[in-house]
Formats: sequence, structure tokens, C-alpha cells
Amino acid sequence: MPLGRVQTQIVDKLVEFGKLDAAQRNTLVNRPDEATGDQLDQQLQADFKITPFQLHLAKGRALGLTPFNVARYKLHNATFEKIDLEYCQKNTILPVGQVGDVLLVAFANPFETQIAAKIAEKTGLRVARLLGSERDIKEKLKKDSAAEQVQFSDVVDQLGAQFTEEETEIKDEDLTHEDSAPIIQLANRIIEDAYFGGASDIHIEPQEKDLVVRYRIDGLTQEKLRLPAKVAGALVARLKIMCNLDIAERRLPQDGRIVFKQFNKKGVDIDLRVSTAPLNHGEGVVMRILDKQKTTLPLPALGFTEANLAKYRDCIRQPYGMILHCGPTGSGKSMTLYSALNEINTSDVVIRTAEDPIEYTLPGINQMQMHRQIGLTFAAALRAFLRQDPDIILVGEIRDKETANIAVEAALTGHLLISTLHTNDAPSTVARLTDMGIEPFMISSSLVCVCAQRLMRRVCKTCRVAYEPEGREKDILQRAIGWSGAIYKAHAKGCPKCNGTGYKGRVGIHELMVTNEELIEGINKELETAEIKKIAMRGGMKTLHQDSVIKVKEGLTTLAEALSTVPQDMELRG
Repeated sequence: MPLGRVQTQIVDKLVEFGKLDAAQRNTLVNRPDEATGDQLDQQLQADFKITPFQLHLAKGRALGLTPFNVARYKLHNATFEKIDLEYCQKNTILPVGQVGDVLLVAFANPFETQIAAKIAEKTGLRVARLLGSERDIKEKLKKDSAAEQVQFSDVVDQLGAQFTEEETEIKDEDLTHEDSAPIIQLANRIIEDAYFGGASDIHIEPQEKDLVVRYRIDGLTQEKLRLPAKVAGALVARLKIMCNLDIAERRLPQDGRIVFKQFNKKGVDIDLRVSTAPLNHGEGVVMRILDKQKTTLPLPALGFTEANLAKYRDCIRQPYGMILHCGPTGSGKSMTLYSALNEINTSDVVIRTAEDPIEYTLPGINQMQMHRQIGLTFAAALRAFLRQDPDIILVGEIRDKETANIAVEAALTGHLLISTLHTNDAPSTVARLTDMGIEPFMISSSLVCVCAQRLMRRVCKTCRVAYEPEGREKDILQRAIGWSGAIYKAHAKGCPKCNGTGYKGRVGIHELMVTNEELIEGINKELETAEIKKIAMRGGMKTLHQDSVIKVKEGLTTLAEALSTVPQDMELRG
């Protein structure tokens, strides 16, 4: 029985590549018995000496898919960020990268189009199907951990030998010239290990007797490494050299940036925002990891409730006014701003941003890096932007009265201005702006909305435990959102997927205060923050506490995590 259409196309492609001749093609295509795909593969490799790679390439061309060599792909911490490992194992697929809003996924079965549609719906991204070898995909999915393991023992032993009692210093040339120098290897490995482990920050803290290295993962810091105290000076000096800081200045704080791509051979393309500070036992360093390979998430993936998402989308499409995001460092403000800009970024609008630092590079948006040493501040950038005919302006942060004044003026003169501010919740933003010297009538005229936000740890979907809340827990759910029912708590011992913590990943909670007539009137009357909050709640605002409890109801997090992230509202306490 002749081969099927697809099998014939594969054979024809091998003829095109010059791997089969016309006689061999006829033998295969007109074979007397019926052959499955696997049987044809075996015959091509055994009888016609076709290599697995040549066969893979021919299949890809025949099916109109790009062949992908899965064997050469290195798993890392972000591999299963968009599609979880269990789903990949169930469907024999492997996410291998992302370009803009396109997710690249290697499929073992090229005819599986429904799975691609489900992934697109789940992630909000378009899916580009690549053809991968089933054996290679299964081999990759067998691995217990996606993160590459970075070992420290050998380099720590070398450092121990180098820092003997007789020699307690490392010369400057050892910090720059020798790639094999243990201190250079140590600095690189700390950064690589933090990146592969999914850390957002690296803390290097000198203590009296040793040097402690800690990572912040999912909002919590955890100790990774303890080194001899003698290593501290050399390690800090090496990090300073990597970001072009003054290694002789140890008495003043310094800020810099490491472009890590030029210091490693593993292709880790990240930048690090570095801050040094003199502490009681020496200089401490904190490094924020900025992953350039990560792209912004779509707005629906940030944790907004449906009602808040609809309101927020209306706000960012206003022709002018001021939108402010508030919360502490590391509460997801930047990601939300970038996601909002990505959604409204079209060819008919001009967007200018002033950032310190530029965390993500967005196509089609003009971004400016601040440089305070030469006088390029947020206020100076804002003044320049107002002469550059923008439609939308993003200012990284409103830190002082001058920036606040120009921001309000920009919002009142036909520009949509988006920025961040450090306040605890949305209503207190009004008082913060008033403290900066902005007149209340200017605030009420320019403000479109304020979004306060935090990040909470997600309870691990694999090992979470369902239970019926009682007593105080039940009372909290009733008071906050008027709901009772089963919720989840973290498993005490966790599981391998969440590294025994019971939590995996984070989700945003939001307090969205959109201005209305009553709120404008309250701002103009200079009402206290508590009164502003009551007016906003009457207008439909859900507080951070209420939104966190909604996430508990939806099974995304636990009540313990919700209460530890934001306090209960005063008026809802029993």
C-alpha cells in the first residue's frame, strides 16, 4: 500500500536534500505493505543511512514547521514560567523561548493544533509551533529541576587556600586580569546561581566573622552562602570593577550597573542594578536582577480582578491626566506600568519614558536613562519631554516637589502622565502630593486614578491543602467580602516543585481608586485620608485587604499570606 501524503512529502524532502535518489524514492513510496510513521523512520535510518537530524529537518520542511534541536536547549528557571512542567509532560511539549508576544514551543506531535490554541488562551501570547524530537523533549522533561545547578564548593576551597593567615589581601590585578582567579569565578557564580534560582535580588552582607550571601526569591530572603570575612573586601572590589565604580571609595554609598553578558560565557543576558553602602563590618552590596530576556506580561496575567481590569483599561486610554502607581520597592509597579504601555503602544501615539534604570526595553517606545551625576534628573527629563510633542509620558518615580509640579502641569496640558509614588495605599497618595506642595485643586484636576499594589506568594498548586475556615478566619472572609466556603492553605512540608516551601510564584493585589465627582470634591475640601478612603470605597474601590481576600477565595493564595502582606482594614476589624 503506498505511503500516506505526509510520509510521501517527507521522502520527497529527503530527495530534495540529495539524501535519496529517484529509485529509492519509488521503492519507499510504492512499498507493498502499510507503514506507520515510526516504521518509516526506522527503515530510512537502517536501510538508507538517513541520520536523525536529516530526518528531523525533512519532517519540519514537509510539515511547514521550523525544526528545533531540543537536545542543545538548556533548561533554566524561566523555562516553565508560562507553561507548567506537568502540562508539558502530559502533552510532550517544551517552551523554548519568547520573542515579543510570541511564545516558541517545541511539539513532538506536529498535528497537535488544539494544544497550541489552549496555550495561547492561557498565556495571552501567540504560539509559534516548532518541531522537536519526541525522545529529546521527553529527556528534557525527565529532569527533576529546571534550574541549572551552580556549584560553589571548588571555588570556596580555592579562596580558602588563597586567603591564608600570611596573605589576607588580593592584588588589584587579580580582580581584572585573570579569568581563572577564584574571586572572579565566585562573583560570576553568585550572579548565575541567583538568576537560575529565580531570585530578584542578591544581598552581600559583611558580618563580624563571615560574609553572608542571601537571595530574595518570591519576596522572601534566604541565606545561600557563608564565606570567610577576609573575602568581603575582594568580592566587593570585584563587583565594583564590573560596574565601573570607584574601588578606593569605601566611605560613601555608590550606585552602578553591571551588564553581565560581557562577564560570562553561558549567554546569561541580564543586567544588575548595584547599590553599595558602608556598614558597621564593611561594605554591603545589593544587586537587583533585571532579566533582559523576559518580556512584559499581558495585563490580565498580573492578578487584576475582572472589575479592576476593566476600570484600569479605561483609565490608561484617557487622552490626558495623571495615573499613579504606589507601593514599596519590589511590589510590581514597574511591571504593571510596562504592561500598560505595551497595551496602548500603537503607531499613532508618541510615548516617552524617563527611567532609572531602564528595566525592560520596549519596541516602539522612546526610553531615557537618568544620569543624576550630570544633572539628568526626572525633572530635567520631564521638561525636555514637554518640548518633544509626546502623547504619553512615563516618569519612573515622583521623588520631589519639582518633579511633582512638572508632572501635574503635564497632566493638565493634554498629556497622559504615568508614574510611581511611595505610599502605603491609594487614598494616602493625595496627602503625599499635598505634602510635596501641590495645591489640592491641581491634584483633583489632574488625577485619573491611583493604583496601590503588592505582591503575594501564590500557594503551590501541586501540594496545596483545602479546608473549611472556622472562627476568626471565617469571620475575616465574611467581613471582607461577605463569603464563606472552602479555601486553601500551604502544605507544611511542601513538595519538590515548590522546594518544600508550599508557595510557588507571586500574584498581584490591587487597590484601584478612580476619581469621581464626590472624590474630587473631597480632595478640594482637603479631607483627611480616612474620609477620602470611605468616599473611594463608596465609589466601588476594593481595598488591598479585600482584594487579597478575593485571591484567597479564588484559591491563588492563603489567608495567612494575605494577612501578612497587608493589614486588615480598620473598619472591617471585629
